Amino acid sequence: MDLFLKDKVVAITGASSGIGKALADIALAGGASVALCARNLSRLESAFPDRFSGRLLLVQADVAIEEDCGRFVAAIVSAWGRIDILINNAGMSMRALFADLELKVLKELMDVNFWGTVYMTKHALPYLKAARGTIAGISSIAGYRGLPGRTGYSSSKFAMQGFLEALRTELLHTGVHVMWAAPGFTASNIRNVALGAQGDAQKETPLDEKQLMSAEACANLIWKGVQKRKRTIVMTTQGKATVWLNKLFPGMMDKMVFNHFAKEPGSPLKK
Repeated sequence: MDLFLKDKVVAITGASSGIGKALADIALAGGASVALCARNLSRLESAFPDRFSGRLLLVQADVAIEEDCGRFVAAIVSAWGRIDILINNAGMSMRALFADLELKVLKELMDVNFWGTVYMTKHALPYLKAARGTIAGISSIAGYRGLPGRTGYSSSKFAMQGFLEALRTELLHTGVHVMWAAPGFTASNIRNVALGAQGDAQKETPLDEKQLMSAEACANLIWKGVQKRKRTIVMTTQGKATVWLNKLFPGMMDKMVFNHFAKEPGSPLKK
């Protein structure tokens, strides 16, 4: 892993916590030059207090704004002249019934999770083609199976995966590697800041975070996938079972998934 990452130029979005931070920590430890962006620059700077002798670039950018994505890519190229790996990690979640949902919530998730990936990939693509590099998206099991109470999250991840699959096919003969990773439930801050029906953060997680896959374990699997140039990575036994059972027994899975999420503390399905 260290030799693979050494001297690579890596760009990661949404890196101030969780999987993004873990991905960045591994890349920095492996000798890569790493560019990170987040909407909150002070939080990003707090997460990475060390400067790593010119191998770390921190940029304030909102991936939902195309101009910010272009500025982030330009800063990377200005600093190091190329981009070898782009990991589209920035993402948001939600929890509310669609019937109760203000549509601005669904739009915000699409802007960040889907359009953020599109914008960043568009601006970085010429450099990734020149490097015969990697484009990765951090998706979710929700990109394979629609989850109740998370219509905006699932639709944005389905869209991300469709975009990356089409792009992979377009780039088939260019040497560019395109993949997405679908973690199962992973310990992170995403559920605490997940949006409710009116767009306010729910500020608490319905899950026991201590029982979930760690962000570090998830990041290691992602980096192994990048190194082996895998097409997709589906994580956790529960996640793999969900994907396959949904293909084989979709009607049964409707009932199983509903019942599973209805048992969550504070589930909107209990109304």
